[in-house]
Amino acid sequence: MITRIQPGARMSEAVVHGDTIYLSGQVGEPGDGVAKQTRTALAEIEALLAEAGSDKSKILIAQIWLADIADFEAMNGVWDAWVDTANPPARATGESRLASPDYKVEIIVIAAKA
Repeated sequence: MITRIQPGARMSEAVVHGDTIYLSGQVGEPGDGVAKQTRTALAEIEALLAEAGSDKSKILIAQIWLADIADFEAMNGVWDAWVDTANPPARATGESRLASPDYKVEIIVIAAKA
């Protein structure tokens, strides 16, 4: 069975298939700094995981895209304070041009249901 969470015309914010939850890329408010955008994106990830029946301790992998890799340390400062250190996911971080120059970070996760 497939469940779509917050579906729109172009995409769903999350899709649950079996015991796996796929989240679309989460971003912060355009124009905010990278730390604030990271906090906002992570809060949205937590909310979507809760809606799907999971939590951050069940994240299997995270892909983090930064508009400027020079923001790696600032993003990591927020990530390190947020991540479940007893259950850290696999993670990749790279630099990419995002959908708008006002976005500094985009985070995509795949998680297991609780």
